Amino acid sequence: MAQKLRAVHYINQFFAQLGGEDSASVGIQVRQGPVGPGLGLQKALGDRAEIVATIICGDNYIAEKLDEVVPQVLQEIKSCAPDLFFAGPAFNAGRYGVACGALCAAVKKELGIPAVTAMYQENPGVELYRSDLFILKAGDNARTMAQETQKMADFAFKLRENQVQGFPEEEGFYERGWMKLTRSDKLASQRGVDMLLAKLQHRPFQTEIPLPHRDEVPRPAPVKDLRHTTVAFATDGGLYPAGNPDKMPPANSTTFHAYSMDGQDTLKKEDYTIIHNGFDKTFLLQDPNRIVPLDAMRTLEKEGKVRMYPEFLSTTGLTTNVVNSQKIGKSMAQYCREHNIDAVVLTST
Repeated sequence: MAQKLRAVHYINQFFAQLGGEDSASVGIQVRQGPVGPGLGLQKALGDRAEIVATIICGDNYIAEKLDEVVPQVLQEIKSCAPDLFFAGPAFNAGRYGVACGALCAAVKKELGIPAVTAMYQENPGVELYRSDLFILKAGDNARTMAQETQKMADFAFKLRENQVQGFPEEEGFYERGWMKLTRSDKLASQRGVDMLLAKLQHRPFQTEIPLPHRDEVPRPAPVKDLRHTTVAFATDGGLYPAGNPDKMPPANSTTFHAYSMDGQDTLKKEDYTIIHNGFDKTFLLQDPNRIVPLDAMRTLEKEGKVRMYPEFLSTTGLTTNVVNSQKIGKSMAQYCREHNIDAVVLTST
């Protein structure tokens, strides 16, 4: 009977059931065997491999000191003498995705073993690490956990056996910017004409060389004189009046709302709440001016250095997809035009 492969799995504090954002600063922990989603991953690995250790780290702890913490985690991985390494899946959790990508890239470079992670297409980890390693496509939340761990296990075995030969859409990973030589029965000129005709006739076609898409946002004219400029605050930090009267969600927002600050020199903590599941809200709940600094802006206004718009615009930025983010941004811009706002200070988490 063949000896089982040794696997190491990396997860964050949430999936280790240590807590949410309140535990995001916990340091590196190592546990024997599978933990949390590792139980499903172990089932997917079957008798071919065994998760000998699970490494856990808080999202903030690793994200704030990535260059320092990744080598520390790498030493823990090395000590387990693994044949396979898994991280995540990270879904649409940004800091988690960056950590998974960074660790997989480090393991691949230093240990030369298969390193597999999976995440949602809008996770920042995809763009940061897709050229360095295979990142499998995943859903945006843990509802698809069983499917993702199965795909990760299957792909790891294919990597180990050098059997990853298909195109990204066939294998289920994000494009890495490679060009693959294939043989075609048609000349390039024929293929090009066929694609052009399909495009003109609104029929589906697959380009052979996809070009990167970049949004070109024109630079606005600079503010000439702040004394005659109306400035508003906008935030994606989920700051809302106490009781959340508009029932804004803690994630996946589709809209924003404007809230009055007229007649106030500061935002009082008893008047506001934070509806956002993506960060530790403790300090902002103690003082909402930390995310919408009305107190500082009022000081400048009293000195005659700026004009303050009497409302702030607020939404929740966590895991909001690109389509809805663009919709919210355009709606905010339209609001500013309609209310003669000249400039916006955008605060985030």
